[in-house]
Amino acid sequence: MNKITIAIDGFSSTGKSTVAKQLAKHLGYVYVDTGAMYRAVTFYAMENGLIGDDDFNVEALIYQLPHMEIAFKFNETLGFAEVYLNGVNIEKKIRTLEVSSFVSKVAAISQVRHKLVEQQQRMGKDKGIVMDGRDIGTVVFPDAELKLFMTASAEKRAMRRYEELTGRGDNVIYEDVLFNVQERDRIDTTREDSPLVKANDAIEIDNSNMTLDEQFDKILSLTKMTLESLE
Repeated sequence: MNKITIAIDGFSSTGKSTVAKQLAKHLGYVYVDTGAMYRAVTFYAMENGLIGDDDFNVEALIYQLPHMEIAFKFNETLGFAEVYLNGVNIEKKIRTLEVSSFVSKVAAISQVRHKLVEQQQRMGKDKGIVMDGRDIGTVVFPDAELKLFMTASAEKRAMRRYEELTGRGDNVIYEDVLFNVQERDRIDTTREDSPLVKANDAIEIDNSNMTLDEQFDKILSLTKMTLESLE
């Protein structure tokens, strides 16, 4: 059977990673969470004092990009690949609201995007991959056989993120999470380099009122239709 490239783009907290993991596992494909790659660079910047509430040393971050090695290593117990930065597992550390508050600023830097896009394209050169992010269908894999664009209301997305964070013990306020979601939307859609936009040939999926099962079934059906069209 032919293998295809599946590009899943969309706004933050729309469940892109969740459905991408499900789909990759079901198909036996490689899954790559590009958002985690940008979070890894952001975490590096935070840990090295390059970014904060009132300052961002962009030049220093660009200079240190060659010293960042980002890798995904499959965890059999968890059933998905975790993110490593320079050999250290940072999967849990990059999922905080603090990292979320800075990641869109880091992702807006052209040199950061160039470095990560090159790596992402190498990962998908043999197809059989599900990749999610902001510019997968428009920049990373413009020729992907199946492109999806995930969306939902800001309030729905903020509540999902809030429940995820509080569920693991983080002390956060819903209003702060909502502000973060809205601010990330603003930065992601207005940045000069590879802004978040729906590819012309992408299928939009608004999952505001969908269950996870309904979402997966819909996307799996679209995937099967795409695969059948290539036979």
